Amino acid sequence: MSEYQYYEFRALDRPLSEKEIEALRACSGRAEITRTSFVNEYSWGNFRGNAAAWMEKYFDAHLYVANRGTRVLSLRLPSRLLGAETALACCAAHGGSATVKEKEGRTILWFHSDEEGGDGWVGGEGRLAALLPARAQLASGDLRALYLAWLLRMQEDDVDDDEVEPPVPPGLARLDEALEELAGFLRVDEDLLFVAAQASVQLDDSGIRKEAIAAWVAELPSAKKDGALTSLLSDSESTVAVELMRRFRKERAADGSGQVQERRTVKALRVAAEARTAERERIEAERKAAERARKQREAAEARRRHLDSLAGRERQLWGEVGRLIAIKQPKPYDEAVSILVDPRDLSVRAGRDDFAARLATLRETNARKPTLLERLRKAGLVSQGRTEAD
Repeated sequence: MSEYQYYEFRALDRPLSEKEIEALRACSGRAEITRTSFVNEYSWGNFRGNAAAWMEKYFDAHLYVANRGTRVLSLRLPSRLLGAETALACCAAHGGSATVKEKEGRTILWFHSDEEGGDGWVGGEGRLAALLPARAQLASGDLRALYLAWLLRMQEDDVDDDEVEPPVPPGLARLDEALEELAGFLRVDEDLLFVAAQASVQLDDSGIRKEAIAAWVAELPSAKKDGALTSLLSDSESTVAVELMRRFRKERAADGSGQVQERRTVKALRVAAEARTAERERIEAERKAAERARKQREAAEARRRHLDSLAGRERQLWGEVGRLIAIKQPKPYDEAVSILVDPRDLSVRAGRDDFAARLATLRETNARKPTLLERLRKAGLVSQGRTEAD
């Protein structure tokens, strides 16, 4: 199978200039390039750009998928909204499945998931758009995406067993659509995520109540309110709303509205996740066994009713079998063999032994029809060791 690759880049904080678009076009004549995006698919050939350099220079988000099983997501944010030191609590400085780099006042995250051979390949179109809200959440102080990246590192054995987990962010047990998409995109193990989320406090109304924000804003000094409103009205690229939300989250956590949870080691999380996996698989196995038993009971009851309807009609059944065999064609042979199962089961149910004798006579009469005899054997009506010469 030929390799399929999908590249997408997004410029979110500012549009690309015409000069920048020309530079991108020089790397690909087939790509769809706009003031805010670069998209290209490859079924042959390779990407001639440098994704890392492009993220440093042009773009704020990047997604790459390949049918060999590789998935990459990169997000760039202003360092004042997400500092590298904050991201380093969950990501590595270099190497591995989740890394962070700070360059010219911007923090760049890289998340990488690889599964050899792929796992039900789907195209990349539309996936980055579904993941972009996670960037906005990081900018506003919601660090759940970073914790998911740390779980990915744990899965990939990029952290030692005795390492302690980073602070567990609130709301990990109730991910929104974007974070669920991120967890799925990175292939974060569901059982691992479940046990990790046990130490996460709940979020009210998806994180923040309007009343709580109103109360907090009311306590802000007038000068800060005036400055925030001025920035919102005068600066089209202002991030003041995001920065205020970060401050709100930080102060809300500091005033005791959250709980302090004991942080666990990687080994403890692994053991808990493995136990949950084993329990989930046990429950699923029991469910499947119960379902099989139910279907077997229903099939047995249906068979009983069918045989009840045929009781006393054995002569007619044997007559129909003889008629079909006389046609001397494969399909009628199949129908005849199918019918023979009924008189056999009726004979067994009644405790009689007449079926074997009648079948022996039928085989003897049709000894020169190997196709029919083979069908009788395959249907279990004749034992493996017996032949038409018996």
